[in-house]
Amino acid sequence: MKHSKRVSLGFGAILATSALLLAGCSSDGGDDTASGGGDDLTPIKLQLQWTTQAQFAGYYAALDQGFFEDEGLDVEIITSGGDIVPQDALAAGDVDYAIAWVPKVLGSIENGANITNVAQIFERSATLQVAFADSGIETVDDLAGKTIGSWGFGNEWELYAGLNQAGITDDVEVVTQAFDMTALLSGDIDAAQAMTYNEYAQLLEAVDPDTGELYTPEDFTVIDWNEVGTSMLQDAIWADAERLESDEDYAATTVSFLKAVVKGWAYARDNPEDAAVIVTEAGSTLGESHQLWMTNEVNKLIWPSGSKIGMIDETAWDDTVAMALDTSNETGATIITEEPPASAYSNEYIDEALTALEEEGVDVTGADFTPIEVTLEEGGN
Repeated sequence: MKHSKRVSLGFGAILATSALLLAGCSSDGGDDTASGGGDDLTPIKLQLQWTTQAQFAGYYAALDQGFFEDEGLDVEIITSGGDIVPQDALAAGDVDYAIAWVPKVLGSIENGANITNVAQIFERSATLQVAFADSGIETVDDLAGKTIGSWGFGNEWELYAGLNQAGITDDVEVVTQAFDMTALLSGDIDAAQAMTYNEYAQLLEAVDPDTGELYTPEDFTVIDWNEVGTSMLQDAIWADAERLESDEDYAATTVSFLKAVVKGWAYARDNPEDAAVIVTEAGSTLGESHQLWMTNEVNKLIWPSGSKIGMIDETAWDDTVAMALDTSNETGATIITEEPPASAYSNEYIDEALTALEEEGVDVTGADFTPIEVTLEEGGN
């Protein structure tokens, strides 16, 4: 049964330069705050790492479908436009949970943020480097001598890991790229950074001036960091490590929160069209076909799960940490200089949540998941 909800919308200025902090989550989505109500519910603030869009469909579905209420929670979803760094807001005590990429948070932890990854929602990386098919760029080695785009500010590390692995870090020119594909389409750069669920779709929504038709996947070549072997863990749920240790109520709330979130993502998996509509109604301004594309592509990052949704795979974690320690950018800097503390991640809370959900009959692996076919329209409409 769909439960009642209340959604309040507010729009604030989005600073483009600050927005570079949180690339990989980029869109034209509305900057809103959503909340589910209830007099006897525990108030919770969840900080997203970008504006309202289907990258976060599971959280909005959990709110819309009353899953948070079912767990006794009144959840307020707080968006960012680059003006808020999620892990900083969490470490400062401004919110209860935050969504952020693992390598970015590892740097924050080394700088003093006492927070814990309690659920690894995305199992696979969504970051690509995309070039035109006639560019001669098919592999990382082919980037040598090229000008390539990156958002920077923590989003570039998979790229640099690939460049390091190929031994061509000093042989490329990396330039700051805006959150669109204009630089690639205009020929200003040879390869562009893109997320499978957003900027890559922007290419396929654009008209090829030579044909008057939309571009197709055959018009581009894609370097996928999952296939290269330099992918790093992305969207995870972070909690306050000290509160987990000292506050029994917060620890129990974390389990309840994760139960509702998993239900939300299972709903988005099984009802992608409805989930896309929920995100739009929550305030996103993305076009209908783009929103559905994003929902579908994000589902691919989660389902099918190699173990169970949210469980932090030790090998994937160790690989991300190793790259955070060893990958250097053009200045020679690395993300971190020492191993993170043991408190940087824990499967305790998600394991408890999943056990309860399986007893309720919730599918937490999505073994039979099949993505839908999405036809993009011009401009994502």
